[in-house]
Amino acid sequence: MTENAIFKALADPTRRAIFDKLAAGSMNATALRAGMQISQPAMSQHLSVLREAGLVREERQGRFVNYEVDPQGMALLIRWLDRYRSYWPARVDALRTLLKEMDQ
Repeated sequence: MTENAIFKALADPTRRAIFDKLAAGSMNATALRAGMQISQPAMSQHLSVLREAGLVREERQGRFVNYEVDPQGMALLIRWLDRYRSYWPARVDALRTLLKEMDQ
């Protein structure tokens, strides 16, 4: 799993919607499809991409499969974002200063 795989997986709006639903809690594919105009094969394909990126994991319970967000996949994404966290406060402060100067 790499940052590229994570960003590629989340680049698709349908996969982001699926991931958002899973952030609320574990669900099976049928529950994930509720309210979405997506076929079962398409849902399976999207879930496969999210699993391969390390963002989602599955847990089998009998004949059912529940999906949930995989915290380890999120950790890689958070580490990537942390590299840029220190950059933004200085940029926001510079923008704030510029806007104040423009108001005067």
